[in-house]
Amino acid sequence: MERAYNHLTVEQRVYADWETSGAFTPSVPPGGRSEVEPHCIVIPPPNVTGVLHHGSAMFITLQDVLTRWRRMQGRRTLWLPGTDHAGIATQNVVEAALAREGLTRHDLGRERFIERVWQWKHEYGSVITEQMRRMGASVDWTRERFTLDPGLSRAVREAFVRLYEKGLIYRGSYIVNWCPRCATVLSDLEVDHVDTAGHLWHARYPLVGDPERAIVVATTRPETMLGDTGVAVHPEDERYRDLIGREVELPLVGRRIPIVADEAVDRAFGTGAVKVTPAHDPTDYEIGRRAGLASINVMNPDGTINGDGGPFEGLDRYEARRRIVAQLAEGAFLVATEAHRHAVAQCSRCDTILEPRISEQWFVRMKPLAEPAIAAVRDGRIRILPERFERIYFNWMENIRDWVISRQLWWGHRIPVWYCDSGNHQIVSREDPTTCPTCGGALRQDDDVLDTWFSSALWPFSTLGWPEQTDDLKYFYPTTVMETGYDIIFFWVARMIMTGIEFMGEAPFSTVYLHGMVRHADGSKISKSNYQSGDNPLEVIERFGADALRFTLATGSTPGNDLRISLDRIEGNRNFTNKLWNAARFVVGAGDRPVVRGTPDLADRWIRQRSDAVTNEVTAHLDGFNFGEAGRTLYEFAWNEYCDWYIEIAKLALRSGDSGRRDATLATLYDVLERMVTLLHPFIPFVTEEIWSHLRPNSVRLIATSWPTVAAGAESDDVSAMDAVIAVTRAIRNIRTEQKVDAGRRIDAILAAGDLAPILREQAAAIAALGHLARLDIREHIDEAPPQAVRALAGDIVIFIPLAGMLDLAAERRRLTGELQSAIAQRDRVAALLANGRFVAGARPDVVERERGRLIESEQRVTRLTEQLESLGE
Repeated sequence: MERAYNHLTVEQRVYADWETSGAFTPSVPPGGRSEVEPHCIVIPPPNVTGVLHHGSAMFITLQDVLTRWRRMQGRRTLWLPGTDHAGIATQNVVEAALAREGLTRHDLGRERFIERVWQWKHEYGSVITEQMRRMGASVDWTRERFTLDPGLSRAVREAFVRLYEKGLIYRGSYIVNWCPRCATVLSDLEVDHVDTAGHLWHARYPLVGDPERAIVVATTRPETMLGDTGVAVHPEDERYRDLIGREVELPLVGRRIPIVADEAVDRAFGTGAVKVTPAHDPTDYEIGRRAGLASINVMNPDGTINGDGGPFEGLDRYEARRRIVAQLAEGAFLVATEAHRHAVAQCSRCDTILEPRISEQWFVRMKPLAEPAIAAVRDGRIRILPERFERIYFNWMENIRDWVISRQLWWGHRIPVWYCDSGNHQIVSREDPTTCPTCGGALRQDDDVLDTWFSSALWPFSTLGWPEQTDDLKYFYPTTVMETGYDIIFFWVARMIMTGIEFMGEAPFSTVYLHGMVRHADGSKISKSNYQSGDNPLEVIERFGADALRFTLATGSTPGNDLRISLDRIEGNRNFTNKLWNAARFVVGAGDRPVVRGTPDLADRWIRQRSDAVTNEVTAHLDGFNFGEAGRTLYEFAWNEYCDWYIEIAKLALRSGDSGRRDATLATLYDVLERMVTLLHPFIPFVTEEIWSHLRPNSVRLIATSWPTVAAGAESDDVSAMDAVIAVTRAIRNIRTEQKVDAGRRIDAILAAGDLAPILREQAAAIAALGHLARLDIREHIDEAPPQAVRALAGDIVIFIPLAGMLDLAAERRRLTGELQSAIAQRDRVAALLANGRFVAGARPDVVERERGRLIESEQRVTRLTEQLESLGE
């Protein structure tokens, strides 16, 4: 084995070997599920425009851990990859490229533009998939899918037609979220509500017939007043009761509009009177609908004022706002302007402030689809982890609104609806019609495309061949688990559940595991505007290796909670892979695996039993989706128990000259190391596969090795005996450190070990070697403590280290006395603080609890220093 592990030379070579061997590609057994149980995960398809970020690195890591583990358990395991066409994002990227050429998509026309996007996809669309390979993702590339593949496109059209035929898809004019930059409608889930510093303008609307009297309205968007068709007040507001039914004159426009009563008005907001602009506000739209008010759209799709805006036509909405406010002030209509923070709706793609506007769009009726999806979670067919997200899921699903699915884009699944030139016929079809089947007239297809999430909602079954009844669909559906971030539970997870039940008659998966967001070490969000060293996973992989990044993400994860990542933690886990490599080098360098195993001693039996226990613990953790606990358990076992303790003890056996003892130890070193790298393989696949190739050069690859199973058993006396050996050794080492004993100096130790004395005598050579002792005296009991000796406890075992000749005892007493006085003063200060009732009653509970912990620590320090002083004598 090479002296140092070099991930740069190992990872890509090992991955290529896995992929070409067919290790990622499962076949469907002839007997189906009754023959071999499947395990299937469909990957959350990253955008074809995407590059690897820590969020995608997280889901790749956790899904690969599950996939490798289940594959090793003998399941027929499919992890199905693919990418999403990402309508808005991809179109924006290509339009930006065209803009650099001085062109727009309209200069090319629809067909040529779509050809250009496909050209871009073929050139750049594989970036994310290549980066997934760098992460070690063991996905089945032979089954890779793209949401605009012919098969998936057919599935999208089939789903649309079926929903339309059931009356669940309809076309209507409603108030929608409109992005002027992307020039398309957005669903509610594609909207970010950002707390923003703005203004609240108060304007007078004079009463018709009584111009000296006016009603004052408050607005954050004065440019929309051009489309006002009413003023609303609460029906029980005494200030305006006598004005209900009268009219006011709209300033700057001169239009007469009525004062209407509606319970939706918040009497405490502003003046309690609100302008009603049905075409530009969702609440106003509903008020206008109830009051029978007209809807006047004053804005173009690009956010400029249209012809209904009178003299402001052609102005950008914000320039129109500035001029309207100025003219309101000039005409004595502006009463007041105040600073006002409020939530502003922004496009989640480009951060442009959205404009609510009335538009004719295609919608899906969601309540009929949501009801069975709610039942699937409520009755336990689907389990959401962590469980607290079930309440969030129910709340959203029970209050779900119809989903606007049409987008004013060119890139995507074009809506399969055609209109007859006669204007009288509408055709919804699975196949492209050539002429109107009713009148024979010419047809034109709807210009809009479907929301990207419509095709993503079908992902668990469309990728397996639906609507065809393929072998993959019959065997792998329903899939096993959906692992994804909690931020897309509504965008994607809920919609998959709804469509899976609707089209397949069965929930698409039985478990939903939601991981948290990956954040910086200080808790701040990882973003382009807040870039820090280590934010690029590919740079991290280049520097530390994919295994180090994977292990950091896996061990730092807890279900549904955000993870803080830092280069220090990643470097620490790189050190762990190096530690593992060095342990393997030691084992391989110690000799070939012995044919005759000899008789194992206590340390051999202990590490084997601990290996079995860890196997069961890790398996249980993975069964419960506790990735972090599984990884941390393996880390502690590998680093502390195997490397720091067992290997050090094994070195003594290997040098002992006893061939039987040597063979037993060498066999144990090999067996436990193999078990360890097998258990670690799902987490850190590259270094473990490379180590395996040296441990078993002529056997199957580690990726194809079986996951170990161990019958659960009670902990034996060997474990408790070895625990005592370790505890004694650790206590001796701690005394050496505290007393600043020179590392090369051997010291004496006396143990009062009670019933454990015989066992410790058997292990005296190991304790003496590991504790660097010159003499070790192990007794059952000691009636009188040796003079001038430091005393320590290891469970029930009392340890004495004579210090005479090792220290200047007078100087040591002075040092300990000074530390004791400081510790007493610290203890008394904290005790006095906690005795102050005002502090305990007024401070935050966590502060009080922290001070109580400090008191316990300081009391323990006083006790320890007192005992050390007493042990030195006078």
